[in-house]
Amino acid sequence: MRFKKWFTGVAAAAMLAVGGPALAQKTQFINILTGGQSGVYYPLGVALAQIYAEEIPNARATAQVTKASAENMNLLQAGRGELAWSLADSVSDAWEGNEEAGFKSKLDKLRGVARTYNNFIQIVANADSGIETLEDLKGKRISVGAARSGTELNARAIFKAADMSYDDFDKVEYLSFGESVELMKNRQIDATLQSAGLGVSSIRDLATAIDIQVISIPAEIVENVGSPAYIPATIPAGTYDGQDVDIPTAAIPNFLVTHEDVPEEVVYEMTKVFFDNLESLQSTHNVIKTVDIEKAVEGMPVPVHPGAERYYKEVGVIED
Repeated sequence: MRFKKWFTGVAAAAMLAVGGPALAQKTQFINILTGGQSGVYYPLGVALAQIYAEEIPNARATAQVTKASAENMNLLQAGRGELAWSLADSVSDAWEGNEEAGFKSKLDKLRGVARTYNNFIQIVANADSGIETLEDLKGKRISVGAARSGTELNARAIFKAADMSYDDFDKVEYLSFGESVELMKNRQIDATLQSAGLGVSSIRDLATAIDIQVISIPAEIVENVGSPAYIPATIPAGTYDGQDVDIPTAAIPNFLVTHEDVPEEVVYEMTKVFFDNLESLQSTHNVIKTVDIEKAVEGMPVPVHPGAERYYKEVGVIED
């Protein structure tokens, strides 16, 4: 009888060791931190979560609505997510512990996964407001994104580079993209600054409801920001209804970031599956068309996670 019990226990252990039944497999939770529902992070996060759930064994993936970049970094540091979208300057500020940017200390657990697409700083005014330049924004009402979000930090940087501050405006609102658009439709504010991929749904929605004026950010102002994360860029003509000419602006890279406690194998799979499914993600938003695996670690503000590094060595992005 004792032998029978011993044999049964050994057999069960052996089944677990080789994989055994599905119940023996540990579920891997992958919480993807995104942004507001009217931005680009959220729909991409939802699509990526669906792909992860289908292609990563035993993965249970979800996409979480957040205040985007800065909050995402704080949540990762606290272990409350496995993957997050964030702007390059927010990642850098988090790693350095820039208190002015909302980080009370260095977020030393952050690890890089991939550089993805660029955000474009898009300042859009009601065409009836008389706003045609940055200077014209003075004395007007504007929404600059949720307080301490990546968008709001971008707003501070651009206005400072243009020798402006929030004191120059008649009113400053700290609202999500969707909320900002609703206030513009109702003529409660005159302009909104949104840092997002080109063709962001919130501005497309606004442009179908009212006549808009997209405000240029000259290259010299972008250079005045004094950060390598900010690069001169262009919003091509026709990106939005009523926008008939190219508009100079600033662009900032977006990164996928994780933290050091996420297992190497999980990050390897997340990285591989992301790049293997770029074509599927393009159907969610066109910004994914600009993702280039050859630039996956270019300008990474934090150390690359060992799981992502292993994948990049396999595909030749990083030399072994």
